[in-house]
Amino acid sequence: MTLADRYPLLHTPAHWAWGDLDVRFSTTLPSDELVTNIHVVCFVGDEIVLCRDDRDVWLIPGGTRERGESIDACVRRELREEAGARPVGPIRWFGAHHATSNGPAPYREWQPHPHKAWLWCTADVVLESAPTNPDDAEQILEVRTFPVAEAMRRAGSDGEHLSELVALAVELHRPERPE
Repeated sequence: MTLADRYPLLHTPAHWAWGDLDVRFSTTLPSDELVTNIHVVCFVGDEIVLCRDDRDVWLIPGGTRERGESIDACVRRELREEAGARPVGPIRWFGAHHATSNGPAPYREWQPHPHKAWLWCTADVVLESAPTNPDDAEQILEVRTFPVAEAMRRAGSDGEHLSELVALAVELHRPERPE
């Protein structure tokens, strides 16, 4: 059975109305220059980190890449901003939403257009501070860890494909164990 068979909602082509984007999830990773957004399914032990914003939505930390920013730098910045988290160990890419914008121009002038990608990663993290909540970003009110089933339920409230995305991240995540 393929990943698409096991995670059908995640692999079904969709339209994200909020950005007027046609998207399709794949474990085929995009080229660096197409990556505009990065999100990280974070693990603290066996639990998943979620962030609650000022709309009362639980989300997976991540966000928009800045001009000239590397993927690694973006991951670290977004984790600090939204979760007060720091990765410990490797950051693992496991898939992407490949997107085509129907808009007339890119979201930010330096971003690729009309094709772009949202990169999904996993990482073991430590929560070490409050979110920094920059003025131009989501305002995070709460950061918590949840058992996998609860994280899937809460993430799925903002789109059923996100519940499957968390399940896939759990399946593919292999924390390194000291020998």
